[in-house]
Amino acid sequence: MVPALKPVDRPEALGDQVYRTLRDYLGSHVIVPGQRLQEAPLALQLGVSRTPVREALARLVSEGLIAAEGRSFTVPVLSDADVDEIYELRGLLEPAALAQAAASAPAAAALAGIAVALKAAEAADRAGDAEAFIEANARFHAAWHALVANRRLLRAIALSAGHVRYLRVLTLNHAAARKAALAGMKNILGALRKRDPERAARVMREHLQAARAHLRRVLDDIAREAAASAAGGGPPR
Repeated sequence: MVPALKPVDRPEALGDQVYRTLRDYLGSHVIVPGQRLQEAPLALQLGVSRTPVREALARLVSEGLIAAEGRSFTVPVLSDADVDEIYELRGLLEPAALAQAAASAPAAAALAGIAVALKAAEAADRAGDAEAFIEANARFHAAWHALVANRRLLRAIALSAGHVRYLRVLTLNHAAARKAALAGMKNILGALRKRDPERAARVMREHLQAARAHLRRVLDDIAREAAASAAGGGPPR
């Protein structure tokens, strides 16, 4: 009888490695807002060909973490006004969407995916794994979005999704922000389980307020780093 054999471990695709590396650099501010990115210099710096860099950049564009500008790419620079507008829009749309989801009296089975994502976020938080937390957080939001019957409302939320993902990556790389996000996620699931639209709208507004406060601290830190870099001549680009 042939013994049971384990599948051969396949190394991660080079494009995936470059993508994760660049995303980590974005989240840790090694690559900063306003910085211009080009395939050839990045390939040279990372010691790879241009093809995996091109694939990684395309993924980052699709996630809203960078923007294409002709034949190069830039990290978005969001002003205070931009951030205020994004959160004003979220404050109008997301509490209404969560209230609608709660009012639909979701069954336990429908909430299972949300609970699984929350447990994954809790595990990632305990492990101090920012990347896993960000992924679990994204799954959590996608799962409760699936409970919203109004597709037009969801499309309106999706309009700012690129910048929201970028802001989440910036913010959730910090432990304090992850703790605050986790508390908000628990409150969101609790409101859905209670099938309480008013509570759902309230906890979502509180969740967004906490996220905005942590983002403000991160953006202030970035501004101070940029000012210090400019005063000292800054690193070569």
